[in-house]
Amino acid sequence: MTTRRAVCISILAACLAAAAPLSAQQAPAALNLFIPAAPGGGWDGTGRTIEMAMRTDGVVKEFKFENVGGAGGAVGLPRFLSRKGQGDTVMVAGMVRVGALIAANSPLKMTDTTPLARLTDEYEVIVVPAGSPHKTMADLIAAFKADPGKISWAGGSAGGTDHILAGMIGKAVGVDPKKVTYVAYAGGGPALAALLGSQVTAGISGYSEFSEQIKAGKLRALAVSAPARMPGIDTPTLKEQGIDVVLGNWRGVFGAPGISADQQKALIGLIEKMLAGPTWKAEVEKKGWTQSYLAGPEFGKFIADETTRISAILGELDLKKK
Repeated sequence: MTTRRAVCISILAACLAAAAPLSAQQAPAALNLFIPAAPGGGWDGTGRTIEMAMRTDGVVKEFKFENVGGAGGAVGLPRFLSRKGQGDTVMVAGMVRVGALIAANSPLKMTDTTPLARLTDEYEVIVVPAGSPHKTMADLIAAFKADPGKISWAGGSAGGTDHILAGMIGKAVGVDPKKVTYVAYAGGGPALAALLGSQVTAGISGYSEFSEQIKAGKLRALAVSAPARMPGIDTPTLKEQGIDVVLGNWRGVFGAPGISADQQKALIGLIEKMLAGPTWKAEVEKKGWTQSYLAGPEFGKFIADETTRISAILGELDLKKK
């Protein structure tokens, strides 16, 4: 009788363990970070920061990176969507991806993924090469208004945050957004190279992507798209220079399609451990990011709302593909 009871108890324990939520039972010991952009850009930088913070604070020790750049993430998205049900794979993306998919009239949507968490917001900076004749934003705008076609704006993919900001600036100063000469690059690295080589007039990106070159005197920051001056950054806003434009860029992480609710919870649990650790907090402050955590279903609703909002902006600026 005792033996039979012991066997029954063992079977019951095994069944309960098998039925336990993955978030409580186990989280992935290793993560595959999928970056739908070339190395050197904002998504890549966010992914590398996630890796450093999780490794340093002992959340996850093993990582594998995959960068697939092109068209604001539209090239990489089909590959990520093929990872259906893989609970150890996470994609880094953000507002740029939403806009790029809409601008290209893509049949793929961000809602095809599993929402994990919005992590940060970052305001944009407008820069010119150090040797540029445009010493101020007023200089750049004067030249832009005189001959819009001669002023080239470098940034990320078409329809993304950088492109939207260029269009909004044009509209605010009386230049038809359709006349903006926007040069789209697959990642922050190629855009930076074009700027440093003076192949373009101006560049637009998140402040952290250009911060080292600004500090080194290789790029001149003319304005930021924040509503007020950013702490520790001595660059005037567009608004205080008479250009009524404010725009922020959010970034987040997404799970593969078809993962279970328990797998989603387990991944969100890892993210929350990272956010609570000292390394992530220090990096957010160092890079000038604003933490804007939003997880799970709430993040999913935010994505749906953003798709509607950005679609309206792109339509207003006539930046959508016909």
